[in-house]
Amino acid sequence: MSESTEQMALVEFATLFQDRIPELTWLFHVPNGEKRDKATAGRLKQLGVKRGVPDLWLPVARYDPALNITRTGLVIELKFGRNKETQEQRAWLGFLARQGWEVRTCYDWRAAARVLVAYLGHNPMEFGL
Repeated sequence: MSESTEQMALVEFATLFQDRIPELTWLFHVPNGEKRDKATAGRLKQLGVKRGVPDLWLPVARYDPALNITRTGLVIELKFGRNKETQEQRAWLGFLARQGWEVRTCYDWRAAARVLVAYLGHNPMEFGL
């Protein structure tokens, strides 16, 4: 497995269960971390690509009764193996948390799927997680 295959498995899970949890339809990936040739990287930078932006975004607001706050949405930074968050990723996650987003770093697709399902108010065990 790799970070890419873990992420593909998560997206496959979300697609499979979006009939039961329609909000999963809105999960998307920001393709910031791929290797690119210099010309493409330069063009993408001009288009606004920024280092450290989290991998997966779910722009679905949720009320958290335990904290009495409404979360703007959920972002997940997906890691694999011994990979750690970069300084830029930590900065983005911190910024987004201060803006009301639920932020998580997960190390496999199942952990990320549990976070998604729980965030949307469902029991992960109902989905084999």
